[in-house]
Amino acid sequence: MSGREHGPGEADLEWCHEAVQGVSRTFALTVDVLEEPMASQICVGYLLCRVADTVEDAGHIPPDAQSDVLRTYRRAIDPDDETDIGEFREAVDEWLPAERDDDWTVVAEAPTIAATFAELDPEAQAAIVPPVLEMVDGMAMFVDRHATEGGLRIDDRDELEQYCYYAAGTVGNLITNLLTRGDIGEERARRLRETAEEFGLLLQLVNVSKDVYDDYTEENNVYLPAEWLEAEGVDQERVVHPENRESSARVVGRTADYARSFLDDAQAYLETMPLSNGNTMEAWTVPYLLAVGTLRELGSRPEDALTETGVKVSRQEVFAVMSAASDVGRDSLAELRQTIARTPFHRAVGSAD
Repeated sequence: MSGREHGPGEADLEWCHEAVQGVSRTFALTVDVLEEPMASQICVGYLLCRVADTVEDAGHIPPDAQSDVLRTYRRAIDPDDETDIGEFREAVDEWLPAERDDDWTVVAEAPTIAATFAELDPEAQAAIVPPVLEMVDGMAMFVDRHATEGGLRIDDRDELEQYCYYAAGTVGNLITNLLTRGDIGEERARRLRETAEEFGLLLQLVNVSKDVYDDYTEENNVYLPAEWLEAEGVDQERVVHPENRESSARVVGRTADYARSFLDDAQAYLETMPLSNGNTMEAWTVPYLLAVGTLRELGSRPEDALTETGVKVSRQEVFAVMSAASDVGRDSLAELRQTIARTPFHRAVGSAD
């Protein structure tokens, strides 16, 4: 991320857009193809979430300090609380790494994000704040719950779903709050609210399935449920050990299957969303279809999620999906999903030509 010229705590929307590019390539793709005002509202809302997510993932912060910092952050973004964002910045200061990557730069720049958020229209602010507060509450609760383990250790499927809800289902609700502000029918708004969490759960469960190695080695977190690993004779602390590769891979497959159970509701969400206030079909179709492609790859090589190799779709497929998504309509989403579930999309497009 390049240097900045704004002063401490000054609003800087341009910097916020640049920051999203650094912390999440996938989410940056979404923001890039939204139009205003939705693009900036989603961008700033996402950064507010990302601050909490980075603190929660930080293996170098002791759990007690972690939950204290998260709760200070929660108070600072709650409009009904007098805590200033500067208090969060002071609380997190001692935990900022000397060499800051893009994620920690975003944490350090929380006052800039908060100041930029304060310049959004009041209706957008009211839509964004409740899901962000719920996310931070959930993350602090999980840190407290697993404080003695030094990192998160998910016990069973119910806890996995609860974690994924706080990490991403809340973001689905944030998006929906923004989408349902305008002149939208009651039935349509109800359908959106009923499937919003599932859209977030799908994307988070795909991440859980594909990032097992990085989650454990870099952040000391194990999201594959202990109950499922035990059924395969694997201890969570040895989830990525070579001797357990075959057994752990079956649990990766099971988690990916669980993710697949949310595909239909996530598709219904996309087919229902209004294209107003700068929202575009393309913005949310891309992450959805890339999730479908990632699940396909997980199905064929789940063991790669347990090594440095990792599981992801190729750059060629990402470009092909982005190109197709620019023309996608509600009626063609199901067909695209079926194609990508079978074969890498750039190959399917190539053979069709």
